[in-house]
Amino acid sequence: MEEIQRVKQRFGIIGNTSALNRAIDVAIQVAPTDLSVLITGESGVGKEVFPQIIHQNSMRKHGQYIAVNCGAIPEGTIDSELFGHEKGAFTGASDHRKGYFEVASGGTIFLDEVAELPMATQVRLLRVLETGEFIKVGSSKVLKTNVRVIAATNVNISESIMRGKFREDLFYRLSAVPITVPALRDRDPNDIYFLFKKFANDFAEKYSMPTIQLDEDARQFLVKYYWPGNVRQLKNIAEQISIIEHQRNISVETLSHYLPDSSSNLPTLYTNPDDVSSFANEREILYKILFDLRNDVNELKKLFSAMRNENQPDESKLFDAHTSYEISSKTKKTMEIEDTEEICDESLSISDKEAELIKKALEKHDGRRRHAAQELGISERTLYRKIKDYNLE
Repeated sequence: MEEIQRVKQRFGIIGNTSALNRAIDVAIQVAPTDLSVLITGESGVGKEVFPQIIHQNSMRKHGQYIAVNCGAIPEGTIDSELFGHEKGAFTGASDHRKGYFEVASGGTIFLDEVAELPMATQVRLLRVLETGEFIKVGSSKVLKTNVRVIAATNVNISESIMRGKFREDLFYRLSAVPITVPALRDRDPNDIYFLFKKFANDFAEKYSMPTIQLDEDARQFLVKYYWPGNVRQLKNIAEQISIIEHQRNISVETLSHYLPDSSSNLPTLYTNPDDVSSFANEREILYKILFDLRNDVNELKKLFSAMRNENQPDESKLFDAHTSYEISSKTKKTMEIEDTEEICDESLSISDKEAELIKKALEKHDGRRRHAAQELGISERTLYRKIKDYNLE
């Protein structure tokens, strides 16, 4: 644990979440070896720090450390960048050039966004990992390199393999030791608040201004936000507020202006992997309400049908025949549309039903809005707005 704290201080890592500590510990343990490491995690979580931890704690720390963003290099020049080229190898190749694998020999090369590599380049990379050999573009001479490869990606490699976008054998070579960096939303709430304070202090010092402070409601709102952009988004928000706001004490109303609804950043049918029953956008709660209302109407139909069967047997036959005719002559989609139209005629409006559901959820969770929002399947910011709209404070 002392070693982990030392690394945190050296590399400016803030937080004490167990998953984060585990990732740091694995980086420290694998550093003295030459094993390849694959770092996974969402965009903006800070994956780029871990290759530096590994390099600085390895026997290669006095060698070259080169970070390459594979997604930022055009496909036509990526091989030249990584492996070098000979003079005249292609148009514009007016001289010999060493690639990153040749320059970084004896050190470490970090391949960020490795899933963006073209298939042909993946074949070359696989050969480097297996034999330490590569060939420059436009050359037939085999060269050797002694380089440690660390890669990172924010995409699901397994899906890329299934789509034929990434080589399975390369994946196994790269992921000799996997490290997963947790998303900001999955970290301890105190981590989020302390990170914000750190960024706020940094920007206050940078721009020579008083540090912004969050009131209690704003702090709770901050730590419960979904943070689709992770630490990068948190840092940007801290900087924006520090520069734009004249008032240094930030309220929840002010903070909410800088935090877009997380549902707007997600696909319509996105579900939180930790809670497959949750919904990612506001429309889903309306569908849920309509579905519940339709079930209520269907129950009333059954009850009405039972009463008619008891009191008017002859008419019930006609009713059953008419119902049978309707079912046989209409598609399921048409029936759902008619049910929805019946719902719209109900005296209880959708907004009233929605307000009632929100009220029940808040009561069920003793006013804890984060849990209520999860129960309803909406973002917490949407819940805040609806509480205000329906005057449910």
